[in-house]
Amino acid sequence: MSTPILDIKGLSIALPKGSDRALALDALNLQVNSGEIVCLVGESGSGKSLTAGAVMRLLPEPHVHVASGQVLFDGEDVLAKSESQMRALRGNAMSMIFQEPMTALNPQKTVGWQLDEVLRLHMKASRKERRAHALSMLQRVHIPEPDSAYHAYPHQISGGQRQRVMIAMALSLSPRLIIADEPTTALDVTTQLQVLKLIADLQSENGAGVLFITHDFGVVAEIADRVVVLQHGQMVETGTATQVLNAPKHPYTQSLIAAVPDLTPPPATLLDDAPVVLRGSALNKSFIARGGLLSGRRNAVKAVKDVSFELRSGQTLGVVGESGSGKTTVSRIVTRLLEADSGSVELEGTDLLSCSARQMRAHRKRIQVIFQDPMASLNPRKRVIDLIAQGPIVHGENPAEARARARDLLALVELSPAAADRFPHEFSGGQRQRIGIARALALEPKVIVADEPVSALDVSVQSQVLKLLVELRDKMQLSLLFVTHDLRVAAQLCDNVIVMQSGAIVESGPTAEVFANPQHAYTRKLMNSIPGKSWTPPTAKQLSDSAKA
Repeated sequence: MSTPILDIKGLSIALPKGSDRALALDALNLQVNSGEIVCLVGESGSGKSLTAGAVMRLLPEPHVHVASGQVLFDGEDVLAKSESQMRALRGNAMSMIFQEPMTALNPQKTVGWQLDEVLRLHMKASRKERRAHALSMLQRVHIPEPDSAYHAYPHQISGGQRQRVMIAMALSLSPRLIIADEPTTALDVTTQLQVLKLIADLQSENGAGVLFITHDFGVVAEIADRVVVLQHGQMVETGTATQVLNAPKHPYTQSLIAAVPDLTPPPATLLDDAPVVLRGSALNKSFIARGGLLSGRRNAVKAVKDVSFELRSGQTLGVVGESGSGKTTVSRIVTRLLEADSGSVELEGTDLLSCSARQMRAHRKRIQVIFQDPMASLNPRKRVIDLIAQGPIVHGENPAEARARARDLLALVELSPAAADRFPHEFSGGQRQRIGIARALALEPKVIVADEPVSALDVSVQSQVLKLLVELRDKMQLSLLFVTHDLRVAAQLCDNVIVMQSGAIVESGPTAEVFANPQHAYTRKLMNSIPGKSWTPPTAKQLSDSAKA
């Protein structure tokens, strides 16, 4: 048998004193062979990302460090290599796609500069050849107008496009080992399939091995050869994808699979007589995009085209579509984080777009936002309790009472009381998203605009948070404008849905009707692109029978 590309032997990773456990990873054994995709799954905090950090030698040492074990890459222990030797490997022989592109990309450098940096370090080629190679990679990951994206800064492209830039950087030198840490989290379903196919193509071309970290069991069903399940740093189950997905043995694996949202929407309770709490009318927004390097022209891109919608009290309206379809632009216009070119947004009869800055400040208590990228939206210098209590304090609540309620909200989103006194960088991506949700709930708003609020969460926590949002919606007559690329989540949460393509609404209606019988070709394309669509999670009885077997 040939030597595995990656062979992890007895790897243990120690956490700082005072952590909830001594070891983030406890004696992990894992192999990745040439041409094989191994999916590493588990809840947030299970040790998945730290496993990737150890392989790449990117752990936040000395506080978090390898306590014992070996990490063999092509038979050589990377833990014994010098930093200069690791720099020669990283980006060249082994590469990593990070979970949060906005924190991994340099905000002061253009996309093209950052792609070229990787090529300058490892590729002997002229500047012209490197630029051609970088543009080719942007095309391969299906970024529209690659030349425009090449000259743009990270904040000038959408979240999904930033993730595709990260993937282009990681794959640009055809590495032997690809470590993908939630690489499709921010991507719409069609792009997910394109990226998964791209990774598979690279394997067939170069025999690369892939360690694929994900919480999306649809992605696991689509691409995995083998699956490794982690719980609290320990491997509790491993096997082929067919074995683990269809006949899981361990109770923890069964609980994860049981939490996967069903693609069939439940019967909706449509409150057609409920008052309209939020109404968008004839919204339009254009952006100035960068043109080519030589032409210097600047092209107007119409991001939102004559969009109108109604959100009734106690309902959830889903906004779905591909990256760049205008979903997030609509959510930012609604909350006045972005100015519309024309149109109106009425919140309980008040046109927010015509309010002055001072008037808008008073209305923000009634409409709150859960952002897509938690690390970019949380102040890294403030403790969690202050981040959550900040809004109520600004609006006049007693600071002591606001902080006490902040601790209650942490419990609601399944975080320990100890989390209150820590900083955002001390949490995993999924935990940071839960902090963002708690912060949005702190002001008890009438409307929450949620921009991909569960995209970074593992399936079990995702299920808990969605259940929490439904309970809060029903109890407080809360209304949700829910932006998502995850059609499984939309199916289970949204009463109505609007489908956007290139800034315009192409289809709308009750979620159950749209999912059961999509009328527009674009909607049908989205439905057919859902990763793992052909896989049906086992029923509760099948899981019970599997446990007894």
